[in-house]
Amino acid sequence: MPPPGARNSFRATAPSCHAQFPIDPERELDSVLMNTLKRCNRPQPLHFMNKDLAVFEGHEIRRVYDERTETWWFSVVDIVQVLTQQPDFQTARKYWNKLKERLAKEGSQLVTNCHQLKMTATDGKQRPTDVANAETLLRLVQSVPSPKAEPIKLWLAKVGYERMQELSDPSRSLDRARETWQKQGRNEKWIEQRMTGQETRNKLTDYWADHDIKKGDEYAILTNIIHQEWAEVSVKDHKKLKALKTQNLRDHMSEAELIFTALAELSTRQIAESVEATGMQENKAAAKTGGSIAKKARVELEEKTGRKIVTRENYLPPPAAAKKLK
Repeated sequence: MPPPGARNSFRATAPSCHAQFPIDPERELDSVLMNTLKRCNRPQPLHFMNKDLAVFEGHEIRRVYDERTETWWFSVVDIVQVLTQQPDFQTARKYWNKLKERLAKEGSQLVTNCHQLKMTATDGKQRPTDVANAETLLRLVQSVPSPKAEPIKLWLAKVGYERMQELSDPSRSLDRARETWQKQGRNEKWIEQRMTGQETRNKLTDYWADHDIKKGDEYAILTNIIHQEWAEVSVKDHKKLKALKTQNLRDHMSEAELIFTALAELSTRQIAESVEATGMQENKAAAKTGGSIAKKARVELEEKTGRKIVTRENYLPPPAAAKKLK
């Protein structure tokens, strides 16, 4: 079963659509049928799906969890990028496109079992992305000659099991994040700041959710206003400075960058609460003011120390050799 919101055929989405025809439909039947088809083919919002990132040997894999079917849907191109050990995302995407063509010609069901969901792309925008569940990916792995095939099959099985544990005990998610950062060489001080910053972020998004801010684009717009204000660089340009693509920017911030991000978001929330900011316009004003408070502190510290807070430093692993599809 494809995930809710997946772009798929009319047959896959039709059961959820019910047209109410008039008693005498002769003149209006064609119009009603066309409108019904449009509704059925329109991608549905992911009302009960959680977006998350998983990490395999330092590589971030985009994924979405369908709570109704208890299924993880993974970005296929992210998995292919790991299998081919290809540092360039666009090259990995082209590899997947060629592989899809070859599998389709062979009559493989693997391509049929892949669907599309909107995920955050390298430019920070939500774009349609091929996704597949673990069962499909385990078979797809066999089509890509790679020394990473066996490790990633074990990993796919492991993340599915871990998700079930986390649903029954949310503290396991925090433990897993800490363990991942430790394996990536982060020190305890950085980890504590990262987790504190995430808690600050969660409180801010909780406020937004309760005050007419929509998840997705509106969250991203407000986040970028805060970031642009305190850092004097957009989220997109900050990621570019650090040579990041699909990676989470905060996972590659220095301790100082994390602190100022948290200060900006804490200030934004408290200002919004003080005026009961509701809707985009009022929360944009709060975001700008909150970010400016952190900016003043950043500028003062930089003047005292002579060191820039926003840097190009990151925690990326050394690039691997590129491979081409033969």
